[in-house]
Amino acid sequence: MTYTRQAPAELVAPGGMARRVLVASTIGSAIEWYDFYLYSTASALVLGPLFFPQQSPTAATLAAFATYAAGFVARPIGGAVFGHFGDRVGRKSMLVLTLLVMGAATFLVGTLPTFEQAGLWAPALLVTLRVVQGIGIGGEWGGGVLMTTEHAPPGRRGVFSSFPAAGFPLGLAGSTAMISLVAVLPEEDLLSWGWRLPFLASAVLVAVGVFVRLGVAESPEFLRERRNGEPARVPITEVLRERPGPVLRGALAALGLAMIVSTFSVYLLAHASHTTGARSQILTGLVAGALVEAVMLPVFGTLSDRLGRRRVLLFGYAVCALVVLPAPYWLTSGRTGLVVVTFVTAMGIGHAAVYGGFAAYLVELFPTRHRYSALAVTYQLGATVASFGPLVAGALAGSAHTARPGVWLLLGTLVVAASAVAAPCRSVTP
Repeated sequence: MTYTRQAPAELVAPGGMARRVLVASTIGSAIEWYDFYLYSTASALVLGPLFFPQQSPTAATLAAFATYAAGFVARPIGGAVFGHFGDRVGRKSMLVLTLLVMGAATFLVGTLPTFEQAGLWAPALLVTLRVVQGIGIGGEWGGGVLMTTEHAPPGRRGVFSSFPAAGFPLGLAGSTAMISLVAVLPEEDLLSWGWRLPFLASAVLVAVGVFVRLGVAESPEFLRERRNGEPARVPITEVLRERPGPVLRGALAALGLAMIVSTFSVYLLAHASHTTGARSQILTGLVAGALVEAVMLPVFGTLSDRLGRRRVLLFGYAVCALVVLPAPYWLTSGRTGLVVVTFVTAMGIGHAAVYGGFAAYLVELFPTRHRYSALAVTYQLGATVASFGPLVAGALAGSAHTARPGVWLLLGTLVVAASAVAAPCRSVTP
């Protein structure tokens, strides 16, 4: 059975609304990724001693990595819940709700007592809020890319979906820049109150994001689907029953995509920071890589429209595989230029190539009827497994100051992801 994206004229988004959706999706996505990766960056630098101080430095870092992974474990739950209602009720309302959930959790992290102030309650509350963050971002990704791809003109799904994807590097750059600003404080001030500021600032950003998202129209493809028939009663069950192959293929492709981020923005960042102590240098390189990625995502999205999704994704996997080999040496070289080159190449080129065409690649595997659920769960399954990368690599390394476990873990994951993408698969939409 072949699904098409032809819609009645009255259900096709006008150009002005399509552009508004691009802006709203990008801004909202950037804010949500700011919230999510603010914790990730902080976990690699300051949260260990604040919430797990009774352990050795290595154990504290592993504990922080574990709470980082906890947010990802919750993402499939958020994907299933928001995906269910996104397929039955609509995309727009779910996007506003996910933004509120993320913003509230992030703000509350900034108000938490530390272990010194509250004992075991401190890490317990931290993990709880991290799980809430994961639920929110689990529903955000699928809805954000669907609002843009389902408003996109024929043949431009790749470039349209790359704009909300750009919210990831913008959010990563913003959160990293905020941590960089407070990291210049004296150690005592940073650990007492400075680390809270980036989390509390989220409240202002979320207010802006909600205002912008309330002004967009519902997806025209979703409206067409609703007009033609009743929504699926349990969309995720229908996805797993009718499209198990694409679900597996998409999850493996997402595993490679997310492992790139876990390795470069968390594991190698922590390794280099603990080895050299040059926090500002490492953070500068990460911000540079994220900003370059934000610029390059529409470029690779356009290329995926013209050259095909698979070619662009495979190119990105290959770039990241090549750069991770010298990355541990470059990041600990003490040379700012090499640090910047590492992150710009890995994130600004490799990850941008994969991410630029990834959303459109997934969209074209599933029909509109259960597409929100399919995208949310497929992507989040891969991302959840990848979130354990830093924890597994750190445990394998133990007290040894080596990044080899992380390097080999990423290389193996990229081979699996590339194989899944390269395998033949029929798209359900043109």
